[in-house]
Amino acid sequence: MSTHRSILRWALPAFLSALTLTVAPPTVLARQPASPPAQTQAKTPPPKLGATTDYAPPHTPWGDPDLRGTWPLEVGQTPMQRPEQFGNQVFLTDEQYAAALKRAADFAGGADKEDRANKLGTGNWFERGNVLRQTSLITQPANGRIPPMTDLGKRRAAAMKSSWSEKVFDSLADFNSLDRCITRGLPASMIPFPYNNGLRIFQAPGYVVINLEMIHETRIIPLAGQPRTRGSMETWLGASRGHFEGNTLVIETASFNGESPMVIVGPSNQPIPTSKAMRIVEHLTPTGPDTIYYEAWVTDPENLTAPWKMEFPWTRDESYQPFEYACHEGNTLIGAYIKATSPRYAALRKAQGGE
Repeated sequence: MSTHRSILRWALPAFLSALTLTVAPPTVLARQPASPPAQTQAKTPPPKLGATTDYAPPHTPWGDPDLRGTWPLEVGQTPMQRPEQFGNQVFLTDEQYAAALKRAADFAGGADKEDRANKLGTGNWFERGNVLRQTSLITQPANGRIPPMTDLGKRRAAAMKSSWSEKVFDSLADFNSLDRCITRGLPASMIPFPYNNGLRIFQAPGYVVINLEMIHETRIIPLAGQPRTRGSMETWLGASRGHFEGNTLVIETASFNGESPMVIVGPSNQPIPTSKAMRIVEHLTPTGPDTIYYEAWVTDPENLTAPWKMEFPWTRDESYQPFEYACHEGNTLIGAYIKATSPRYAALRKAQGGE
C-alpha cells in the first residue's frame, strides 16, 4: 500500500457544502488499492477515438445530464505526448499493448516490492494507474505532440524558472505556481499525474463543479446565461462558462493570467508557457453509466504555432477516496530553498554552521 497520502480525511471547501444535497450519494470505502484494476485482455480490437453519442444518461432533478460522481484520472501509464518512435501511430498493437500492461502491473507492484525490501522510494509515492490503448493522450496534431512554439513562446520558455531548472533560489520569481502550491493551471490540471489523481463532479442548478485532489483545485463553472468575469479580471484557471449540447457538457475557458506552465515542468516535459490569449474548449460526454469521454482543445496563438487536442476516457470509481493535498505544510519550503541557496543568506548559513 502506498504511504504518501495523509492519514487525514480530505474535506470539501466550505463553498461546496451547499452542494452536498445534490451530489450522488458516494460509497465511502477504504482507500483505493495501490494496484490498478487488472487489465488482462490484450487481444482486443483497437478502440476508436471520439465519444459515442447513443447513450442516454440519467438527468438531475432540474433536468441537466447527470455527470455527478468520482472520476479519478488514473490513466497515467499512457503518456500525454506520444513518444517520437511511434510517429503517427494512434493505437498500440496487440503485442505493444500486452507489453504495456505488463509494465503497468510491474509498476503498480512497486510499493509491495519496497516494503518487502524495507526500503522507501517512488514505489510508495507514484500511483500512475492504468494504461490505455492510445499511444498518447494528445491526438492532434497527428504526431500526438504539442506543436512547436512560436519565437515569442521560445523566448518566454527560456525565461521560465522552477525547482526543476534552478539550483540557486533568490526570490519567488525562481519558482513556478506548482512549486508554490498555488495551482497546476490549465490545461495541466486536467492531465493525469503520477499521484493524487482524484476528480469529482458536483452539480447544482446553473452550475457544474469540478473538484481535483491535486493542489485541492476547484473549478466552479456557471452554465449558459451567466456573465463572464467583469473588465480585465484574469485568473490562474481562467474564467470557465459551460452549456450542454445534447448530453455533452461544453466548457469554454478564457481570461487566463498567463503565469502558469501549460504542462507540468519536469524531467519528461520542457517548459511551455501560457499566455493571456490562451483559450480552452472541453467536452465531457457520458458514454455509459460509469464512463465519460473527455476532450480538450487548447489554443495559444502567442506561444504555439498551432492548436492541439487531447482526449481520453474517464471511468467512475466511487471507492476512490481523495485525501487532503497538504503540499508543503505552512508554506515554509519556499523560504527554506531561498535561505539555503541565495548568496544573500550566506552569512546566516555560516553563522548556523552551514556552508
